[in-house]
Amino acid sequence: MEIRIAGTVSESIVDGPGLRYVVFTQGCPHNCEGCQNPETHDFSGGRVVDTDDLYKECTDDPLHDGVTFSGGEPFCQAEALYQLGLKLKKHGLHLMCYSGWTFEELMKKAENEEYVGKLMAITDILVDGRFEIEKRSLSLKFRGSENQRLIDVPKSLENGKAIEINIS
Repeated sequence: MEIRIAGTVSESIVDGPGLRYVVFTQGCPHNCEGCQNPETHDFSGGRVVDTDDLYKECTDDPLHDGVTFSGGEPFCQAEALYQLGLKLKKHGLHLMCYSGWTFEELMKKAENEEYVGKLMAITDILVDGRFEIEKRSLSLKFRGSENQRLIDVPKSLENGKAIEINIS
């Protein structure tokens, strides 16, 4: 399946726990002031790649603990990321997603957008909420602003509400 991406990082320790492969999706409707990836906002930018090729890149390094979907806004390409994420999970990799939408907004979107719900169902950790420059903090792990939450998605889906986690 094809997906439009801005790029990838093959080894990251700042985009989630452990050593991670990061896929930066292309296209974002949020346009947060001070976004660290403004080049990912244009939905026609970046390049189109095949998710099978991304899967191979993600799994080539046996030291990877997981894969992070960042952006852009990953949930704007939920079907392609679900297909890729499903294969990555079967390979034993941890899955983390960033989103400008909150957990609650994504659950509402999932009522009408099947693959938003499916992508949430295979996600281990969600960093949710728009980046707010006035709440920016360099001391936060895996987040840019204090309003953003680290959500344990399986527990949250089980409990029907966002359950935050503390990663130190």
